[in-house]
Amino acid sequence: MNAPFPLCRERVTVADLRDPGEVARIEGFVATMGGSVFHRPAWLLATAEGTGQTATGIIAEKGGQLTGWLSLTLVHSPIFGRALVSSGFAVGGGILAESSRAARKLAESATELAVRYSCDSVELRGGDCPEGWEPITGKHSGFAKQLEANDDAELAAVPRKHRAEIRKGLKADLDVSFGTDQAHRSAFYATYAASVHNLGTPVFPRSLFDAVLDRLGEGADIVVARHKGEPVSAVLNLYHRGTVMPFWGGGTFAARGLRANERVYYELMSHARARGCTRFDFGRSKTDSGPYNYKKNWGFEPEPLEYASWSAPGAPVRNIDPTDATYARKIDLWKRLPLPVANRLGPLIARGLA
Repeated sequence: MNAPFPLCRERVTVADLRDPGEVARIEGFVATMGGSVFHRPAWLLATAEGTGQTATGIIAEKGGQLTGWLSLTLVHSPIFGRALVSSGFAVGGGILAESSRAARKLAESATELAVRYSCDSVELRGGDCPEGWEPITGKHSGFAKQLEANDDAELAAVPRKHRAEIRKGLKADLDVSFGTDQAHRSAFYATYAASVHNLGTPVFPRSLFDAVLDRLGEGADIVVARHKGEPVSAVLNLYHRGTVMPFWGGGTFAARGLRANERVYYELMSHARARGCTRFDFGRSKTDSGPYNYKKNWGFEPEPLEYASWSAPGAPVRNIDPTDATYARKIDLWKRLPLPVANRLGPLIARGLA
């Protein structure tokens, strides 16, 4: 007896992110699969709009239903080369798939797409490592935990030594506010730009942060701490599936003495709880670095992150880690640039640091 319906074969294609219907379909799949904010087409489109890189991705489908999705940013930089990254300007990404077969097809298609686009590598910042790819382990750790029931419990959950630092921040002469208006955006960018310059890192273009705030809508905001009217600490936050993530942030030299960063993160926990969040994701840090230890001081336990990469035959592995020893001299020179000069040149370089 013949089957009542023809058997459907799983097919893999490059997504058309110019099609609102396609975008909506992928957004629904990401939600169903419990993907991260970095899997969302909204993230890809925002970062592409803000940096001039290209948002793309690969879908697997069967019978008209999505079975897999690989979010990708096509990155081109005269300094750092060409690569497909899942996802660009993010700490997460990788393959979302309903089956190992779909995952395998997406990985194979990613390498084919890399060759077509003359990319030396494909980078997956999350998910399982495909067979034959290079696993990247031990370099970074993530920090996340459940939010406590209230402000007092949140403070009590912090180890005693750092709890004292937070209390100093709570007593400091600081005004803290949340928003997405131009005043908050300008305060954030001024603070963030000064902070990364002090670290010797080129600043991202302001257009990147504007695009993320605009595209994500209620899924992003900014918290700013001001001392006598001047911003001293600011963070751009992402909200996704009940989790808040302070993603980009920085503080001025004055922030340390005022414990402004401590105040900002503590206020963010309270703000996120009021929004209905139950989890605080402190993001990733290079293992055993200063930020890594800072997050441990808050009582967060490090979770090793596993990434994966594929490189074209004979191509070197792309290295955009600003803490790598090979960049030490460049970082030292960058710190010496006047801030206005660094702010003009930085975005031209940072666009390739996806």
